[in-house]
Amino acid sequence: MDKNTIIGIVLIFTILIGFSYLNKPSEEEIEAARKRQDSIAQVEASRAKEAEAQAQIREMEQEAQLEDATEPDSSVVSKKATDQFGAFGQAASGEEQFITLENNLMKLTISNKGGKIYSVELKGYQTYDSLPLMLFEGDDNLFGFNFFSENRSIRTDDLYFEPSLNQEQIVVSGPEVPIGKEGRLKFNEEHGGQSQTLSMRLNAGNGRYIEYEYTLDYNSWLVGFNVKNVGLNELLSRNTNYLNFNWAFAAPRQERKSQYGEDRYTTISYKFFEDDVEKLSAAKSSEETLKTKVKWISLKQLFFNSTIIADESFPTADVRYEYLEDDPKYVGRYFADIAFPYDGSPQENHSMQFYFGPNHYTTLNQYDLSLERLIDLGYAVVRPVNKYLIIPTFNFLRKYIDNFGIIILLLTVFIKLIVFPFTYKSYISQAKMRALKPEIDELNEKFSKDKPMEKQQATMALYKKAGVNPMGGCLPMLLQFPILIAMFFFFPTSIELRQESFLWATDLSSYDSILSLPFTIPFYGNHVSLFCLLMTITTVISTKMNSQAATSQQMPGMQTMMYLMPVMFLFILNNYSSGLSYYYFLANVITIGQMYLFRHMIDEDKIRAQLQANKKKGPVKKSNFQKRLEKMAKEKGMQLPK
Repeated sequence: MDKNTIIGIVLIFTILIGFSYLNKPSEEEIEAARKRQDSIAQVEASRAKEAEAQAQIREMEQEAQLEDATEPDSSVVSKKATDQFGAFGQAASGEEQFITLENNLMKLTISNKGGKIYSVELKGYQTYDSLPLMLFEGDDNLFGFNFFSENRSIRTDDLYFEPSLNQEQIVVSGPEVPIGKEGRLKFNEEHGGQSQTLSMRLNAGNGRYIEYEYTLDYNSWLVGFNVKNVGLNELLSRNTNYLNFNWAFAAPRQERKSQYGEDRYTTISYKFFEDDVEKLSAAKSSEETLKTKVKWISLKQLFFNSTIIADESFPTADVRYEYLEDDPKYVGRYFADIAFPYDGSPQENHSMQFYFGPNHYTTLNQYDLSLERLIDLGYAVVRPVNKYLIIPTFNFLRKYIDNFGIIILLLTVFIKLIVFPFTYKSYISQAKMRALKPEIDELNEKFSKDKPMEKQQATMALYKKAGVNPMGGCLPMLLQFPILIAMFFFFPTSIELRQESFLWATDLSSYDSILSLPFTIPFYGNHVSLFCLLMTITTVISTKMNSQAATSQQMPGMQTMMYLMPVMFLFILNNYSSGLSYYYFLANVITIGQMYLFRHMIDEDKIRAQLQANKKKGPVKKSNFQKRLEKMAKEKGMQLPK
């Protein structure tokens, strides 16, 4: 390649680059071109959607033409429905309609689709945000049988039932019910009221059907539910032993969301036939297969429950709870797959009941079905305290007083009066220990740290000679401990306190808030509870007074731990029931008052003089128990200290 050729090529490239640069489109031209392309894309997309819509319309028109071309007699079941549902094909299509069945306590909405209970509303109650309280509602609810008929899977929840009454609303009426007598069996026996039954029938032709009978009495939380099967033996295989009944729905949030509130108590509980009550874990997803007979299965929340109760028992069941922690609308989802026995008879009945109502101890206890165990009253040690002391006293006060703040005050005074003898005895014991403090200090100086056994023996000998029981101050406090723990369970689960206000607390069953924080403190929350603060302050004061009254014979670090406990409870109880914090605050105030009263009533100089007189008496007579111990020790060759 010669020199002229190279120069020519370079000039050509230079011209091309310069031409490209001079003819480069401006930013405005580029933006205009982009907009033109976007417009073209939008037009093409719009045309595609329009074409798709036209295709759907044509498809629907073709289906309509095919439907119009079917048998003109509406009583003839379509071949497609018959192929899919067999004898139940005639119930495969219809228009959903609703019938309400209600009394003075609840309103049930029954749907002809599935013949199911579509929703349950409890009258006289509201959610935390003042909406009607619904135990459940919606199209997503499952309520019906699953079985195979003529080699086809049948779900009654998808089929249309025929109601026995041609009316949209059925009201069960009766006499006026006084406050506190809602749902009480004894009141109903004495005053009576109407009872209404609504039947929903799923026809399978030739006199064969499945029928649900719902019976609702006036002033009752119970709904009778009777399932009648007629002629199913002609449709089900002979080896069918059970019919599976599915019941599932989402549990709406009814209370203000709290760390220790509704989420903590929502779960599935069940009672085994002639056995104890158990439950799935709350605040997390869990499931269980119940392989033995079950009396009832309860889908429960903090203050309300929906329970299915067998007249006899359900053979087996599978239950599952799905926890929805971050869902603002629902707490969780319940699933219950219950086996109904089937023996192949031409006609079979399965009778049971539903309970839709509050977790109110007296109401649940009247049925004698252990339903009251749905209310968490604490461990086995403290449950009797709530059952036989706290609840009867609370109910008695409620008969005469409407203000729940005053009721809690009187309840606190009553409890303090009961434990007053133990409190007084504890203080006397502490006074005796303080009177012996100089002698105890002498023993501490006499025995070095390397002789703990000798010091302990000498100390116990001093206590015995002076007539002082070193455990006298502890035992009375231990007797009060079950009551303290019982209250911890009673207040958060008492529906009587729900949405009841006192002072600045708008709901004594939930936490009170005087200040909302723009951030969340771990374990504490994003609000400030005043009752909890008052409880903490009075606990610190009471702790300080007790430490002053006690002797120096405390374990190292015990005083620090005593002051840390109120701070720990500050973090825990900030999200608990304000009624509980209010009770602890009142109890602390009364305790502080008692301490001041004891200091003025009890003459500690007189107690010390009495102890010194006891020391001058002769040898203390040995008890039979001590004699037996000494005898056993001598037989084993042990030398007891004098």
